[in-house]
Amino acid sequence: MNLKRELGLMDSILLFVGSVIGAGIFIAPSFVALHLETLTGVLLAWLLGGALSLFGALSLAELGGMFPQAGGLYVYLTHAYGRLAGFLYGWSTFIIIQSATIAGLGIGFGWYLGRLLPLSPLARTSVSAGVILLLTAANCAGLRFGKIIQNCFAIAKIGGLGWMIGMLFTHRHAALSSRGFWPEQPLHIPWVAAGQALVAVLWTYEGWHLLSFAGGEVKDPARNLPRAYLYAMAVVASPTVAAAAMGKVIGPSAGDLISALVLISIFGTLNALVLTGPRVYYAMARDHLFFERFGKLSPRSATPVFSMVAQGMLAAGFTFLGGYEQLLTDMIFYSWIFYALAVAGVMVLRVQQPDVPRPFRIPGYPWLPVMFCVAAVAMSVNTFLTRPLRSLIGMAVILSGVPMYAWFQRQKTLTQAIEVAPDAV
Repeated sequence: MNLKRELGLMDSILLFVGSVIGAGIFIAPSFVALHLETLTGVLLAWLLGGALSLFGALSLAELGGMFPQAGGLYVYLTHAYGRLAGFLYGWSTFIIIQSATIAGLGIGFGWYLGRLLPLSPLARTSVSAGVILLLTAANCAGLRFGKIIQNCFAIAKIGGLGWMIGMLFTHRHAALSSRGFWPEQPLHIPWVAAGQALVAVLWTYEGWHLLSFAGGEVKDPARNLPRAYLYAMAVVASPTVAAAAMGKVIGPSAGDLISALVLISIFGTLNALVLTGPRVYYAMARDHLFFERFGKLSPRSATPVFSMVAQGMLAAGFTFLGGYEQLLTDMIFYSWIFYALAVAGVMVLRVQQPDVPRPFRIPGYPWLPVMFCVAAVAMSVNTFLTRPLRSLIGMAVILSGVPMYAWFQRQKTLTQAIEVAPDAV
């Protein structure tokens, strides 16, 4: 039994949009506005972050056309650098990157619900774990249920952000209406603050890679994956710039309506994370690089149920550790190392496998991938310099996969030896 290709072009676009537009689009604008002095600087930061994320998405579009199967970055890293590199990404994704991100968003969901309803700390934590388990159960029922949830909430959050855009035009703030885009004085860029603002912007765009995980369930993937990346980034761009301007206008405070929009947005993003992550563990198990049960599909729903349940239980457990912002900050360091390697893989594979069909080729090659890689490395270095101890712990988490890889390789060798033994007798 294999995964079913049930995601059409529109489903893929909404999965991408729902993955990228999460809580960050409502939280980060105020942070960015506090670090940059002018509206010009704020919007330039958002445009730069959007451009870098677009370069990354276009790189994955080329790789997705080459290898249209479940697993996404795990598959691309394996082809570019070997099985160990792919395994280390998949291992890190399961034990920290995906699970901690889900937990962080779950904690955020409980916190924002607590702004609308009187909830005790225990109740907020229970809500955080509960929403993760609820979405896990829904996606275990089948991809059809998961994509219906995803599509509905993606459309809802786009509508909510459309309301924000309308607010900007119908209730023009004095700070915006009294001057144009370009500042009257020469633009002063506080570089340290600008770097911190750009990190927040890139965190907001986090999630552009998740569609690649579900490549094995996209219809006509060689054609639809590249188109989905392109169209979805166009959809994402306008709301993020609107949110940036909104952050400059209303500041860090948010009313009940904004809190409700955040809840809708988080719920949709959580669903995207819950849906996509298990496809990585499934692909690893099918390659005999993870526990066998992670590679089994439910005969009823044709989904990797065990992978989903394992991920959901781990993420729900993380919610009891608390630290919404800390979990997401740590995740940035882990993930951007692999993003840099994956995008650099476009260049590696152009050399190693020049004859593999590429339905889509990234424009501006090699400059766009190079610019993305430079930014990704800078992100990781910045995190290491500002949080050296936690970064070293993160590296230890990643490298803990080395002995696990050796163990899985040994298990694979033993299994193959047992299978061929009768023929050798």
